[in-house]
Amino acid sequence: MRTQRMTLSVSVLALLTLAACGTESGSGSGKGSGEGGDSVRSDVPVTGVAWRVDSVTVGGKKTEAPEGARLEIDPKGRATADFGCNHISVDARVKGDRITLGKPVTTQMACEENIEKFEKAAIDAMGGEHTAKLSGDRLTLTTEGGDTMALSEEKPAELVGTRWAVTTLLSGETATTVPADLPQERAPHLTLSEDGTVEGNSGCNSFRGQATVKGSMITFGPVAGTRKMCPEAEMATERAVLAALNGKVTYTIKGKALTLTAADGKGIGATAAPAGAGSDSQHG
Repeated sequence: MRTQRMTLSVSVLALLTLAACGTESGSGSGKGSGEGGDSVRSDVPVTGVAWRVDSVTVGGKKTEAPEGARLEIDPKGRATADFGCNHISVDARVKGDRITLGKPVTTQMACEENIEKFEKAAIDAMGGEHTAKLSGDRLTLTTEGGDTMALSEEKPAELVGTRWAVTTLLSGETATTVPADLPQERAPHLTLSEDGTVEGNSGCNSFRGQATVKGSMITFGPVAGTRKMCPEAEMATERAVLAALNGKVTYTIKGKALTLTAADGKGIGATAAPAGAGSDSQHG
């Protein structure tokens, strides 16, 4: 069992923000659009919208994306992607509906075979100049050679009531992935409830505590949990998770990705688990 450590840009957990979309003509008033009252904003504003990757088509062969594949292009000229395993970063230039992506730089984690196959196809589809086309809540990036990446808007998950599977441990600009081979019953996760409580598993033991949400802040009270001992890798994960659920933290949700960050830069990254993907138990 091993953790994979990598240094990532501060935007590693962000999702796609594409700084290239004007207005399009339409019926009705363009309220709030300034001059040109007959113009309205696109139905899906592209900047600041969370997107998931649905599929890529390279050389005429379409490959469906694994759960959790995402891409971001930030306004500062950097694109980051997570296609299910490695974190990928490239230089990006946006002009009108044209997006030029540089040579991808990627971490080197071992991946499951099907995810590795998709990741390779997606990286192949990332290079060079793309044309961006927005249709409803779907975005298509097409290379000069005809390869495409299909994306769709990802509605933000609800903070409360969602089972959040912890995937990343954060410390400033360093992110450590949670070991993929943790036993399923001890995979770290948390759920906040309407009654102001939080419960879940920290990597070894189950826990329950208080959580007060105010604005973009969550204040976690002391948590109580079981007291089992587990292998050291699991205990190390547990210590990091519990440290992130202590006191005041800032939270952000982009699509299905949650980030909790304390004032010292430490925190966790988590993904909304599919409905019915397990249940919290205080008897672990």
